Amino acid sequence: MRSVYLLLMASVLLALSACQDSSDNQAGAKPAIEKLPQSAFKDIEWTDLMPKEDFEALSNPPAYLSEIEDGSPEDQISSQMASAIEIAADDRYQQALVSTKVVEEMNGQPVRIPGFVVPLEFDEDRAITEFFLVPFFGACIHVPPPPPNQIVFIKSPEGFREKELYNPFWFSGVLKTTQTVNEIATATYSMEMQYFEPYSDAQ
Repeated sequence: MRSVYLLLMASVLLALSACQDSSDNQAGAKPAIEKLPQSAFKDIEWTDLMPKEDFEALSNPPAYLSEIEDGSPEDQISSQMASAIEIAADDRYQQALVSTKVVEEMNGQPVRIPGFVVPLEFDEDRAITEFFLVPFFGACIHVPPPPPNQIVFIKSPEGFREKELYNPFWFSGVLKTTQTVNEIATATYSMEMQYFEPYSDAQ
C-alpha cells in the first residue's frame, strides 16, 4: 500500500509541477496581437496625423523661402540661407518642420495608410522587421526627413519582404502615439503591421 501511495503522490506532484510551468510560460509570454479583419481599417491621409496648427504653418511658408532663386548659392544652403533659417528658427513654419505634436484622437485607431518604406532592422532571412513609413520616396535617405508627426515607426513580426522599395504600399495596423528616436529620424506614431498591399488609387 505504501508503494502505491508514493506513486500516487509522485503523479500528483508531477501534474502540479506541469501546471505551474504552463502557468509561468503563459504569464511570461507576450500576448498575441489580435488580427482584425481588413474591413476594420479606415483609410487615412498623412495630413490626418498632423495637428491643425502645424498644417496651417506648413501651408503658409514664410516669404524668405520664395525669395530664394533656383540654382542660386542660397538655394544650395549657403551661409546666407543658413543664417536666414537661424534667424527664422522661432517662426511657426520652422517649428512645424520638426514638430513632435500628434493628433491624440488617432491613438488606438485601426488605420490603413499609404507610404514608402525606410528599412531599419532585418531578420536572418533579410526580411524587414522594423521600418519607418514616410509620405514620399527618398525621405530620410536622399532628402531630409519629414516632420516627426509625418513618420510612422512600424514593426513587422512576420517580416516585410519586398525588393522594390521605391514603390508605395498600403499598410494596416492599430496606430499608437508613441515616439521612436533613431539616428535616421524621429517618429511620433507607431504600429504593428497586420496587412500590407501595393498602393493603388483605385483601392
